[in-house]
Amino acid sequence: MVQNLSRFFSFALGVTSATGFAPLGLWPVTLLCLALLMRLILQAADLRGALVHGYWFGVGHFALGLNWIAGSFRYQDAMPVWLGWIAVVVVALYLAVYPAMAAGLAWRYGRQRHESFILVFATAWIVTEWLRAKMFTGFAWNPLGAALVDFGSPAIWIGSYGLSGLVILLAGLVLLIIRRKWEAAFWVATALALPWAAAFWMQNSAATSAGSGTGKLLHIVQPNIGQDIRNREDADALRLERLERHSGFAGTGPRLILWPEAAAPGFIESETWARERIALSLGAKDMMLTGADALVYNREGKLTGAHNSVFLVTPDARLLSRYDKAHLVPYGEYLALRWLLEPLGATRLVPGDIDFLPGPGPRTLDVPGFGKAGIQICYEIIFSGEVVDRNNRPDFIFNPSNDAWFGAWGSPQFLAQARLRAIEEGLPVVRSTPTGISAIINAQGQVVRAIDTGRAGSITADLPPRHVTTFFARYGNIIPLIFAMFLTVIGVALRRRAL
Repeated sequence: MVQNLSRFFSFALGVTSATGFAPLGLWPVTLLCLALLMRLILQAADLRGALVHGYWFGVGHFALGLNWIAGSFRYQDAMPVWLGWIAVVVVALYLAVYPAMAAGLAWRYGRQRHESFILVFATAWIVTEWLRAKMFTGFAWNPLGAALVDFGSPAIWIGSYGLSGLVILLAGLVLLIIRRKWEAAFWVATALALPWAAAFWMQNSAATSAGSGTGKLLHIVQPNIGQDIRNREDADALRLERLERHSGFAGTGPRLILWPEAAAPGFIESETWARERIALSLGAKDMMLTGADALVYNREGKLTGAHNSVFLVTPDARLLSRYDKAHLVPYGEYLALRWLLEPLGATRLVPGDIDFLPGPGPRTLDVPGFGKAGIQICYEIIFSGEVVDRNNRPDFIFNPSNDAWFGAWGSPQFLAQARLRAIEEGLPVVRSTPTGISAIINAQGQVVRAIDTGRAGSITADLPPRHVTTFFARYGNIIPLIFAMFLTVIGVALRRRAL
């Protein structure tokens, strides 16, 4: 009975902790929940008890934070809607393994001393969160650091996973203050202060050197066409009419017009009429980046798959370049283990008989008159350290998406993670979605302009400047892992002091 109550309390703490993410943004609650979790782990009688606390905390944390997954099942006809809630539970049961590992490692190697425990827990959380983004194609959604995106400047140095470690340290500091462990609080506060002080200095100097604007005009279109109309006979015509209506008038440019994921009509590589229709929205000096599908054929001319792509379109209806999405959504854009699951009635969420195929990875497109664009389509942008071609750094990142899948919780969480990529890379991020949230995010991670969900409209604004290459942008995820090692060294040293 006592064990069941303990598990339920850990689960309840996990559920409550997820309110720190968007759209609620109750990050102080998250810190308090994590502090109470640490207290439970420290009180665990053995390693198994620590693992149990971490696991059930993780189940609750991910079940609430990822509730938007259930909503995505409303937009397909092949599987029942209730299966979406089963999917949420299954995903949460899997992802909870990572907080459990962090809890077990902290109990095993740090419990002799409070400050040592907190430092080791932060280390373990960084490493396990990085693993979560790698294992089984990775699912990096809602790193703990996303709850502190408004204070996310240390990501310039240590990335999102390192920022998640700082969240653990902050929560540990709360626990130490509550328990009046002042010496331990000093060590943890010192570990916290250094990254924020360094980030404050670097971000302010980068912003000063970058200037106020680039003089390059963006025009972002949000047609407010949701997934619920896709089965209507006039769905394609309605989407195209709204895209064209909100693309503005030629002659106000030169503009870079940005349409959402899969917005273009037809297959614009092979169908001339589709390219010519798009070109009607462009002035003589305009350019367009638009999402569209690209078909893939084998040597015998048989259709074998498709790419989820972004094309660069000119006013004379030419296609200058293309980016193919590399990090696809399992069971969304392709059906893993199709040979086994398809006979059982399973299907992917995105309609279609063929699977999408992955592209080669981050690529920078040259956009005449507007500089270099890095492209990340939809879900790709959640993967810290994997969004930019480091050998050809862009001037900005374009993130076309279809946030209609993500609902009232997922869409603002998506925006928060795009803001983290802007901070990490020192690059503005530009989002165009069918239903919102479309936005311009500057290189400091601040939302400059946005169109909220459920509204049709457009944004015409200057492209913010990029910053100097950040430390994280230069070296990637090796940096948060080195930061984790640094915390480990301090934690072990303090533990030995206690022996």
